[in-house]
Amino acid sequence: MMAQTYSSNTISAQDGLKLHVRDYGRHSGGALPVICLPGLSRTSADFDALATALAGHGEQPRRVLALDYRGRGLSEYDRDPANYNLLVETGDVLSVVTALGVSSAVFVGTSRGGILTMLLAAQRPTLIAGAVFNDIGPVLEPQGLVRIKGYVGRLPPAKSFEEGADILRWLFAGQFPKLTSDDWLADAKRTFREQNGRLVPTYDPALAKTLEGVDVERPQPPLWNAFAALGRVPLMVIRGANSDLLSAATVEAMQASHPGLTAIEIPDEGHPPRLSDPELISRIAAFIALCDQPQPH
Repeated sequence: MMAQTYSSNTISAQDGLKLHVRDYGRHSGGALPVICLPGLSRTSADFDALATALAGHGEQPRRVLALDYRGRGLSEYDRDPANYNLLVETGDVLSVVTALGVSSAVFVGTSRGGILTMLLAAQRPTLIAGAVFNDIGPVLEPQGLVRIKGYVGRLPPAKSFEEGADILRWLFAGQFPKLTSDDWLADAKRTFREQNGRLVPTYDPALAKTLEGVDVERPQPPLWNAFAALGRVPLMVIRGANSDLLSAATVEAMQASHPGLTAIEIPDEGHPPRLSDPELISRIAAFIALCDQPQPH
C-alpha cells in the first residue's frame, strides 16, 4: 500500500454544502498551482498519479488541488439533484479557490471538468493561467453523451471489486482494448466504494437526472464563445483515439481557433484517456511549466 500523498480539505460551498478537496504539495514561490477537475461521475482519485508527480517534481514542485464535485467522492450529496448542474458547480469551484487562496492556476479538466474550465474562463478570466483539456472541447458528440447516459446511475450491482472490474471491462473494453486485469481492478477501486457490505458507485445515483435531456437527435449547443475566453492562455488538448465524445475534427477546429494549442492523441484509449502513463504525465508537466512564464497579451 502506497503512502497517501495528499491532505484532505473540506470547503463550504456557497449554499453551505461541504466539498472535499485533495491537497497535494506545498505553496511554491514561482510555480503556479494546478486545479484538477474530474468528469461527470468521477472523483479526485482519477488525478492521483498526475497530482503526485506534479507535487513531487524534482525541478519545480507545485501545489495541486483535486476537487470532488457535490454528490461525488467524499463531498456531501445534494438533497436536490437539480443542483447537479454546471452553474452551481462553477460556483463550487470558485468557492474552493477563494477559500484556499488561489488567484491564478493551471486547470486540468477531464470531460465535464474541461467544460467547467471554459465557463470559469468566461466568468473570471484572470483565474486561468493555462488549461489542459482531457478529451473535451467546445463540441460534444451526441453519440458519446448517449453512451454516458446509458451507464451513469445505472451500473449493475457488484459484490466485490473483482466483480466491479468485470463490469467496467464489459462496458468499456471496446474503447480501452489494451487495459490489463490490474488496470480494470484499479479502475473499479476508483469507481466503487464499500457500503454496508456491498459496493456502490462513488457518486450519487441521482446524478443520472442531469442527463435526462440527452438525445442523439438534439446535439448540445457548442461552447465556442466560452472557449474563446481562453484565447490569451496556453492550452493543451488530449484526445483518446477511440473517443466518441471529442472528435478529431473538433480538435482541428480548436487548433484553428487557438494557434499554438498543443494536441496529443492517445492510441488505444477512448473517453477519457487515463492520466497515469509516465510519458503523458511528463508531457503535461512540461506544458504546465511553460504556463509559469509570463504570457504576451
